[in-house]
Amino acid sequence: MNYRRLGSAGLKVSELSLGAWVTYGGSVGDEGADACMTAAYDAGINFFDNAEGYARGNAETVMGSVIKKKGWRRSSLVISTKYYWGLGLGGPNDTGLSRKRLMEGIDGSLQRLQMDYVDLIFAHRPDVNTPIEETVRAMHDIVTSGRALYWGTSEWRAEQVMHAWGIAERYGLHKPQMEQPQYHMFHRERVEVEMERLYSEIGLGLTTWSPLASGLLSGKYNNGIPEGSRLAAQNMEWLRPDVLQPDRIEKVKKLVPISKDLGCTMSQLALAWILLNCNVSSVITGASRPEQVKENLGALDVVPKLAADVVERLEAVLANKPVLPRP
Repeated sequence: MNYRRLGSAGLKVSELSLGAWVTYGGSVGDEGADACMTAAYDAGINFFDNAEGYARGNAETVMGSVIKKKGWRRSSLVISTKYYWGLGLGGPNDTGLSRKRLMEGIDGSLQRLQMDYVDLIFAHRPDVNTPIEETVRAMHDIVTSGRALYWGTSEWRAEQVMHAWGIAERYGLHKPQMEQPQYHMFHRERVEVEMERLYSEIGLGLTTWSPLASGLLSGKYNNGIPEGSRLAAQNMEWLRPDVLQPDRIEKVKKLVPISKDLGCTMSQLALAWILLNCNVSSVITGASRPEQVKENLGALDVVPKLAADVVERLEAVLANKPVLPRP
């Protein structure tokens, strides 16, 4: 396993990490989570991503139980969680990024995870109903209290991140250290263009999600929706129109021969492609079975194979490389 710094911070995270979204506490029970997390930990993955909103808190409970049962050294782990969506309780203060929500949120997460602190906390989405200064000060206080070590954002616009960073700079508060954006072969503009100057200007790190575009880049949807896949589930019907775009499916079919030439799976190729971006600190992967964890780990062996000529072949198929604006 290779490790990268979280932007300009001294903290090092594994290039591939394991996330709990749509699996732990929901479709994957305690035994499945145990098997996947153990496979990841044994391979050197140290970063495990979560959120209070995943399975309404159950994902945190499951992850915390596995870690406690395994007796893994806490300092060997990087644990994250996120706030905005809440636990689905429906009250007027049960969502968002107000001081009340964040303070109650971190206390609830630590209880479910059975930990004294988490390493990373994220503002899971921007909150237009809460002043950014209120959110920044609450995040600062959580970090100062030792309940979290770094804070950042997820799916914020570059100007919103800079606004928060500027407030923290002005008042001597802990600054946002990382952003968690969606990033894959079909979703590139935010990471490659919009956020580009933030990597050098403020040392922003990235922990990216949805590397396989909800499974599309694995190639499993090339000929329809297979039984037992994520999109086959009734509660995932809302995701199908966004994922199953005909033009994208045709491009995935054209990428398959490239993966075969490299001797890897489509999933491994898609993950390796993201790791070529030096601004990405860690790629968050998902898995419901340990076999999927092991397959994803194979992407690390594919990265050195992505020479310039191979990347040119990929770009010719994708035909979506963003163009940086002129300085």
